[in-house]
Amino acid sequence: MTVKTIPLYQIDAFTRDPFKGNPAAVCLLPHVLDDVLMQAVAAEMNLSETAFVMRLEEQPWADCATFSLRWFTPTTEVKLCGHATLATSVVLFDVIGVSAPGVIFKTLSGDLIANHTQHGIELDFPIDPPVACDPPADVVEAIGVQTVQAAVYGARSTMLLLHLADAAQVRTLRPDFSALLAAKSMEQHHGLIVTADGDAAGIAGYDFVSRFFAPWLGINEDPVTGSAHTLLTPYWAERLGKREMSAYQASARGGELGVRLAGNDRVKLVGKAAVVFKGELYI
Repeated sequence: MTVKTIPLYQIDAFTRDPFKGNPAAVCLLPHVLDDVLMQAVAAEMNLSETAFVMRLEEQPWADCATFSLRWFTPTTEVKLCGHATLATSVVLFDVIGVSAPGVIFKTLSGDLIANHTQHGIELDFPIDPPVACDPPADVVEAIGVQTVQAAVYGARSTMLLLHLADAAQVRTLRPDFSALLAAKSMEQHHGLIVTADGDAAGIAGYDFVSRFFAPWLGINEDPVTGSAHTLLTPYWAERLGKREMSAYQASARGGELGVRLAGNDRVKLVGKAAVVFKGELYI
């Protein structure tokens, strides 16, 4: 029996340094894989996301500019993932040597563009407009705070965003994940963002800070979440009166990215990533 192998990379995204930021696995597919197999691979990787990228042009990888891209957590497929898109872009540009200055990814969220710039990889994502809502009492209790400054959810993603008092509170938050899983209010949302002004707790220099929790997707806390910033960017742009900002995700690993509101329907995310290892996946 012939054993088939697939190139596999692990990339730490939204960081300049290995072992920080958000790790993602990237698989370069020679052909379409069965969904069940991709989900099994993602479960085996046991990272917050595993990306599967495939050429859509009949030429060498380095000469292509259009790819299909899908993302899987250890338990489910997701429609949008920022850090795994950044990780995939770094593999294509910096490892494979794609010659085009930008590439197009065909995804469940439409066409996503990644450009190779002197400041890092710039991702072009659809905006997630914030919609004001009442802070859900069961969620507020589950994260262990008394009050929140404001609450919104994403019109596109339905992520729930809670604005906390300050960056120190965001950084020291210790949610009760069992209570979060049991919170009825989260049945209508796909992930929880907590955020605050980025002017305290030893992380000054950033316009805002955040953390992201998704135990419903098999991820108690995601180290750095690009897709969450499609909601965070318009939220903070309105409050700070800025269209371009610097952001820090205050997880244990930590990660940083630049964000920019581009028109009324797109968000630009800029980040760097570190290649950790390359291997071969046997299937």
